[in-house]
Amino acid sequence: MQQLYAVVLAAGKGTRMKSKKHKVLHPVCGKPIIDHIVGQLRELDTAKTILIVGHLAESLKDHLGEQVLFAEQEEQLGTAHAVMQAKPLLEKEPGVTLVLNGDHPLFTKETLAKMVEKHRSSGAAATVLTALLDDPTGYGRVIRRTDGSVDRIVEHKDASEEERAVHEINTGTFCFDNQKLFAALALVNNDNVQGEYYLPDVISILKEQGEQISAEVISDSNEAMGINDRIQLAEAEALMRQRILRQHMVNGVSIVDPANTYIEADVTIGPDTIIEPGTILRGKTQIGEGCHIGPQADLTDVTVADNVRIKYAVIDSSQVDESATVGPYAYLRPGTRLGPETKVGCFVDLKKARLGKGAKVSHLAYVGDAEVGEKVNIGCGAVTVNYDGKNKHKTVIGDGAFIGCNVNLVAPVEVKEGAYVAAGSTITDDVPEDALAIARQRQTTKPDYVKKWLENRSK
Repeated sequence: MQQLYAVVLAAGKGTRMKSKKHKVLHPVCGKPIIDHIVGQLRELDTAKTILIVGHLAESLKDHLGEQVLFAEQEEQLGTAHAVMQAKPLLEKEPGVTLVLNGDHPLFTKETLAKMVEKHRSSGAAATVLTALLDDPTGYGRVIRRTDGSVDRIVEHKDASEEERAVHEINTGTFCFDNQKLFAALALVNNDNVQGEYYLPDVISILKEQGEQISAEVISDSNEAMGINDRIQLAEAEALMRQRILRQHMVNGVSIVDPANTYIEADVTIGPDTIIEPGTILRGKTQIGEGCHIGPQADLTDVTVADNVRIKYAVIDSSQVDESATVGPYAYLRPGTRLGPETKVGCFVDLKKARLGKGAKVSHLAYVGDAEVGEKVNIGCGAVTVNYDGKNKHKTVIGDGAFIGCNVNLVAPVEVKEGAYVAAGSTITDDVPEDALAIARQRQTTKPDYVKKWLENRSK
């Protein structure tokens, strides 16, 4: 089978985005636009993927690194001119070249693979990916002959009224016989309203040379959507989010209210998990089987094992082991790991803390830079005092220890296995195994003090 190559056009300024960031680096469902495209091409196993860059080229090079090859278009003189910049890297290669725009994140692997297969099986010199739109305004029209074959592509600005009445549009995505592509590109001129070198003109040139041109009509026209401004960015986000949610539901995940659930592209979820409204799952989050997530759970790069319950919580770069419960109103910051069957309750803040199996921090506590053993109970208002103004220090609590309410553990400090710390204590020294530590002012009670004080005030 012939090798497959790809040329992705991303040299334009994207002025309608009104942004200092390159257009294709804006995210859709948690991933930059260009990452969606490069990811699909990786799935197609392209031998070379060449990104045509121009405006803000360095930011694209920094972002993609060695994932692609780069060719620079110093002047933006049109799409044909852009593809020509890949000539030194591709001209002599036999095979098939897929050309697509860098601002089309909604194409699926299946659509692109089907197009490539159509091109290979037809023996055509070029294949156009087309779509049927109710309102084709602004798009180049695909003009067919009476036998259904593709005759030419006419840009909207250059089209006649009769041609503008055609609803089949060019998606800007093509397959070419690679060597015939570069031979035809040399013949493209800029005799048009915009004074640009249009890639679709290659279709007319190949047709005039007697070559066969085929077309593949996309089954879902939404995939053909390009992004030129923030409005289209939001529309693409909504379309991709629906696709993501639908796939999770097909895979056995219950999503109570899809209209109010936000799941990014790289999230994985096991079957029989329930996702409640208001939940946002971001980044590389992985959810196990039989979990109940939400309502109002915001998870970023979190690994969640099976049968976990999380509600009204924010969790970032942490791990939650099987059968743990989190929330309501808990905050787990990076580096936290909750062991099996742990409980983290309301208004608890954890940072870089490891909780052993069955440990409980039920409410109103801060545990940071801490290692907490199995079946430890940390009471209401407890704080690991981990920061001395310059450095962070570690607290270690052994298995089975009990930390009373309103305790301050001034790190570095260790409460050893089975020890108890009395409520209201401020602990600065290690507590031995099975000991009781009390560190508070002895209570003094003065009888009738208030009565006498009020009498003196009234004089």
